Amino acid sequence: MACSRASRVVLKPSFVAAAAIAIVLAVPAKGHASSPDISRLQADAERGFIRQEIELGAAYFTGQGVERDEKRAAYWYEKAANAGDPAAQLEIGSFYQAGVGVQRDPAQAVRWFQRSAAGGLVSAKVNLGAAYLLGNGVRKDPALAEQLFREAFAKKDGHAACDLGNMYYYGLGVQRDELTAEHWYEAGAKLRDAQAEFRLANFLWERHRDPAEVKRAVTLYRESSDEGTVAAKHQLAVILLKHPELAVSQQEATALLTESAQAGEWRSSMALGLLSRDGKAGLPLDLKKAYYHYRLAVLQGGEEAQSIVANDLDAISAKLGAEQVTAIDSEASAWFRAHHQVQRFIQPSGLKSKGHPAYATMNPDNGFSTTRIPRDFLWDPPGGGAARKPLAQ
Repeated sequence: MACSRASRVVLKPSFVAAAAIAIVLAVPAKGHASSPDISRLQADAERGFIRQEIELGAAYFTGQGVERDEKRAAYWYEKAANAGDPAAQLEIGSFYQAGVGVQRDPAQAVRWFQRSAAGGLVSAKVNLGAAYLLGNGVRKDPALAEQLFREAFAKKDGHAACDLGNMYYYGLGVQRDELTAEHWYEAGAKLRDAQAEFRLANFLWERHRDPAEVKRAVTLYRESSDEGTVAAKHQLAVILLKHPELAVSQQEATALLTESAQAGEWRSSMALGLLSRDGKAGLPLDLKKAYYHYRLAVLQGGEEAQSIVANDLDAISAKLGAEQVTAIDSEASAWFRAHHQVQRFIQPSGLKSKGHPAYATMNPDNGFSTTRIPRDFLWDPPGGGAARKPLAQ
């Protein structure tokens, strides 16, 4: 997601003040689960079977076995939610928070989160805490938010620990305290929360206190990346480009950049363009591919990306000629139309489920939706990512 302006130097993360909320939605990565029997699901759902209502909602939202339809997905999740299923209540609350298949209504979202939490779903407390922390659909109450996060953490919810770390790192409703923030990131990482691992890795990498800390930061980036965190994939890739001795293979950095670029991270697309332009990191010099990746970066990143790659685009297009440029522009635009949503998490291959096969995050201010493994609430700084600075030599 959007970060501070990047350049061609390798980048390093730092933090900026958090102000945006991201939401939980059920979205599996396509191809990881077999297509459901829609006719049977439809019949059972019409008869009021809650499990089938949820599975049908998931099918419509993900386009598994049926044409994707957010309104129908919301309809079936709300049916199951009204029948008292806490997970469906969390799901439809997330839909209302983000305006997916329904009119956006943060207050209604909070009511669903409250019902879900009352029904015993721990992750709903994390969503509810986020709403109180940021005043999204409810009166802002950081003290209550912290209480809800702590209650969820007591139930072994790793993302609640990550959110507590964010509170203390950014000073949201509490006095800013980096040591306390690090404590909570550590707690979340021990529970294998991918976002906590990423935050802790950022913390350790920026500090660069000793070789052991550097090594652990890279390990945490890799673990978070393996669990599907797109930002971790991108950040690990740029680190490995600068420090190839830390890579497990010669192809690791470019493979990570490719995954991240396909998820919508324009900086990864830009990096692939740069590597293809110069023939580095195992990629052959290929001006057509360089132009394609740069064009994709512009489509994904808008004016910010355009301002960075404009000169390269002009120089390469002059060498390729109008006919080739037009063809590549068309190819990049076609890909972007089919993959315009910016993913923050990519579901690891092989993970299968039905009604709630994965959760996604969506920022209601920009409409970005993504896939993630079953977890709870995620929130992020403005624009959806950590600011970055030049990587230390």
